Amino acid sequence: MNIDIIPIEAELRQDALLSWLNQPGKRLGLITSNDGGQIVTLLLDTADSAATIWESQMSDCKYSSLTPRITQAHWMERTMWDMFGLEPTHHPRLKHNLLHEPYEEKFYPLRKENDVVARSGHRQYHSLKVKGDGIYEIPVGPIHAGIIEPGHFHFSCVGEIIFNLEIRLGYVHRGIEKKLSEMNWQKQRFLVEAAASDSAAAYALAHAVALESCIDLVVPEKAQHLRSLALEIERVAMHIGDLAGLAADVGFLAISSSLGRLRGASLGLADLVSGNRFLKGFICPGGVIQDPDGNLSKLKAKAKNLQKELEPVVRYFLTNQVVLDRMENIGKVSERLAKDFGLVGVAGRASNQMYDVRHHFSAGVYPLLKPAIVLEKEGDVFCRAKVRANELVDSLAFIDMLLETMPCGSHSTNMPDALRANAVGLGIVEAHRGELIHLVFTDEQGNCKRYAIKDPSVNNWTGLAIAARNNLVSDFPLCNKSFSLSYSGHDL
Repeated sequence: MNIDIIPIEAELRQDALLSWLNQPGKRLGLITSNDGGQIVTLLLDTADSAATIWESQMSDCKYSSLTPRITQAHWMERTMWDMFGLEPTHHPRLKHNLLHEPYEEKFYPLRKENDVVARSGHRQYHSLKVKGDGIYEIPVGPIHAGIIEPGHFHFSCVGEIIFNLEIRLGYVHRGIEKKLSEMNWQKQRFLVEAAASDSAAAYALAHAVALESCIDLVVPEKAQHLRSLALEIERVAMHIGDLAGLAADVGFLAISSSLGRLRGASLGLADLVSGNRFLKGFICPGGVIQDPDGNLSKLKAKAKNLQKELEPVVRYFLTNQVVLDRMENIGKVSERLAKDFGLVGVAGRASNQMYDVRHHFSAGVYPLLKPAIVLEKEGDVFCRAKVRANELVDSLAFIDMLLETMPCGSHSTNMPDALRANAVGLGIVEAHRGELIHLVFTDEQGNCKRYAIKDPSVNNWTGLAIAARNNLVSDFPLCNKSFSLSYSGHDL
């Protein structure tokens, strides 16, 4: 994908971006920086399958926040403040997103070395105070009773009703982006796969596409089929697991156990394709590591059997009256708010957002071949469950089609020793949570000078906070599981 880089003055950027987003098919992909000396805005055109970068040079470390007019920007601007010290003035809720109190006040890890900036604020974090008769607060986390990653949920409640939820993340920040910019591209894929392990195939594919687009590399057709096969198997496994979690949260343990067993079967499909149940070490720049030709007939039979076993379990789950009573009209996100905050993936499509990366941007066999877009309109927990269930059916049918049409030929092609100098690479993939973006910039020697990742959870955490409002405290686990967001993917 050719990416145009257009210089734009910082003070003109806000009006220009508003104008862009008001056009059909135009999206805001990512707001970041290379080294703190500029703001990089990635714009996506789904109608033309194109991407554009606006680069705004910064004379100081302050700029006018987009958030009051473009709400989707609020989370990205907070991250830029943490990583680069670029302060969005007039941001309505400016708080540190990744770097907590233990970090030094003047520590901006992705700025140029020895680049000193004036301190813009402090590390202290204060949750939004909700006042009034009967208001009380429930702090949950960051350490939880279950074996899950750390995140802090601060509930302000009136009786048993959640009035406001504030989510604080960053507890598993590991400096992934900085480390990727210090590594040879040949080693990056191992770290990329570990960044969010439940999306290993999606991350590996976005990474490979980003590097390949730096050098305009054409990947063999068979490799593209195998990559998409891995991605759809990962989607199936995660959707089954998320439905099992929802069943457990409503106390439907028989369904949860059955889906848990079937998730194990889907991981067996992954093992047949890649030799790894979590699809690690399979997708690489240039293609895939190995050709699983000898296992494809067995994989086809097992996928058909999985589809046959899943159908009655999922149907019984989603038609059970107790399940309907617990999930319908719970955790609703309206279509308007889903659009304003840029919700993606299952969360977006459950609120009538007709966006699936597989229909617009090149990765694997997409968009030449693509499944249908599954939409629901009510935006509640039940709609998010139905979107997952229907995508399961479509993905298993797509897997069968990929196996039927698997081409002959090579499963990989050679990459050059170095990437192109002063190049930009972009990989956009529909991970099981939604739009995943990897953006790479190279320097004069062809080395990676900036590696930016936007996990779909970045778009969707605010959606969870919206969904929890005006619901019972006891319904929050359902809201949370229906989004099934990634802490690691956010806390890179």
